[in-house]
Amino acid sequence: MTELPLSTITLSTGFGLMLIGMWGMLVRKNIIRMIVGFSLIDTGIHMIMVSLGYIRGGTAPIIDGSVDRATALTRVVDPIPSALVLTAIVIGLGITAVMLAYAVQIHTHKETLSIEDCSDSKW
Repeated sequence: MTELPLSTITLSTGFGLMLIGMWGMLVRKNIIRMIVGFSLIDTGIHMIMVSLGYIRGGTAPIIDGSVDRATALTRVVDPIPSALVLTAIVIGLGITAVMLAYAVQIHTHKETLSIEDCSDSKW
């Protein structure tokens, strides 16, 4: 029996999380559940980005005596997706905190977390 590569498992899990998050954002009317759906989409995107930069059996992106310049392209893991994911995690955390703060304010003023009760505008 052949086993699946780790990058394939991570890629399919990332797409699954994105689909579950999209479903949660589009179907649910509770603001908290919509925020959780957004976080699932965010995590799925992170997993996809990391899996695209993965090389099976790859080494760290350090060119020294063990990895020469000629074989570095096929043996070294790409560090850019990992760096972008670290930055995106911090940005996603900040956005989630702002969304939760808005949800608290909506609950304080409207005493509900249903998005259907927030259709009035102040314009």
